[in-house]
Amino acid sequence: MANDTKERILAAALEMFSQNGYAGTNIRELSASLGLVKSGVYKHFESKEAIWNALLNQMIAYYGAHFGSPEHLPPVPDSLEGLVTMTMQMVKFTVHDEKVIMTRKLLTLEQFRDVRARELATKHFLTGLTDMFTHIFAGMMEQGLLRRDDPAMLAFAYTAPISALIHLCDREPEKTEKAIAQIEAFSRHFVKVYGSLS
Repeated sequence: MANDTKERILAAALEMFSQNGYAGTNIRELSASLGLVKSGVYKHFESKEAIWNALLNQMIAYYGAHFGSPEHLPPVPDSLEGLVTMTMQMVKFTVHDEKVIMTRKLLTLEQFRDVRARELATKHFLTGLTDMFTHIFAGMMEQGLLRRDDPAMLAFAYTAPISALIHLCDREPEKTEKAIAQIEAFSRHFVKVYGSLS
């Protein structure tokens, strides 16, 4: 029961932080949204900062389990079509999963206030994706599927426009389907240009 309450607090905190930011969220409103009194929240978390840190820990674990992490890299595709399929699965997950959407919004809001949020924003919006696709492209080059090039530069060139279009989906959700179609067209163009001729 205690764990259920903790999970409910974290879920409500994610929603409120992603809408109002850390400073714009107070424990009284958070507890009221759950039908609790403030002491009911403080029974599980000693402070708003403790809720914040627990939420970031939960988001890291959730993202790693569902999307990938340095410790949990996705398998290297065994075909160019496999790269497109894997990319689109990742994209559809990240633009449709409510928890991930709220996490992105929260990190976007809080990256200028909180050092940990800034580091996570850099990792999830830039370096983590680049590192993941550096590994994928190096493996595909080894298999002879992609022509030889600097896999890190190729990963940066591949992930930057995809990441930009994902952020567009957050800002203008009505453009999500068009953005997904653009990402698929870009992925297919990429494999046409960089697919091995051998």
